Amino acid sequence: MNDSPVPSQYTTGRSKAGIEQALAAAGKKLDGLQAEDLAMLEDYHTGGRIATMQLVDLVGVAPDDEVLDAGTGIGGTARYLASRFGCSVTAVDLSDEYCETARWLNQLVGLDDRIDVRQGDVTALPLADSSYDVVFSQHVQMNVPDKDRLYQEATRVLKMGGRLAVWDICAGDQDELSYPLPWADVPDDTHLVTPPALRAVIESAGLAIDQWTDLTEHVGALMRTIQSQPPGPLGLHAFVPDFRERVDNLVDALSDGRLKAIQAVARVR
Repeated sequence: MNDSPVPSQYTTGRSKAGIEQALAAAGKKLDGLQAEDLAMLEDYHTGGRIATMQLVDLVGVAPDDEVLDAGTGIGGTARYLASRFGCSVTAVDLSDEYCETARWLNQLVGLDDRIDVRQGDVTALPLADSSYDVVFSQHVQMNVPDKDRLYQEATRVLKMGGRLAVWDICAGDQDELSYPLPWADVPDDTHLVTPPALRAVIESAGLAIDQWTDLTEHVGALMRTIQSQPPGPLGLHAFVPDFRERVDNLVDALSDGRLKAIQAVARVR
């Protein structure tokens, strides 16, 4: 059993029930559910499915690739990859509840034969060396104080020439943040570093940066557009407590420079 603490918003005990209720409210029947039916509520990171698609296209994934979704949450990226490319995906998350929910959703949409969900710590992956062609790490490091171990583990499980795909939030200016945020209820839950510090720790793990893009302005505008739309039944609010307040605080901080959004691809050198 892993002894690392799991932030409380990831362990409400309500994720499966909340999602089931949201799907019913949207007129979706569980016995005929398709992978694309989940797109609006399964990507627990800034920009949602749009950001996932952009990162996947940037890093490049082939059907025969072995892929790791490290910090999978309820498994949205893993399902998107398995459905789109037919590749095998290992999905790791620290939250037992999220792992259980991910397995349930994988089975509902017929992808459980392509996705192996494992409970585990991204700083001590329960996986063999040099096993993966691509590792995805999206909105994970802000909950991880030991970033050296995080990226050393990603490097360890990647094959030579394998790629790490990163989509993450970093610290901007030094002004205080407002809480709750999507990944943190209180300041003790967050472990942000600046973009240069993040880049340095990734490189120090033995990875060469192929792409590094500050998408703060772009994703801030995207999130403001999403905020302006009337809420439907399908969304992260189905299982994330105080979701609207968390997103409002995030968008405000992206807009005024307190937070930065970084998209990156690094390669084992």
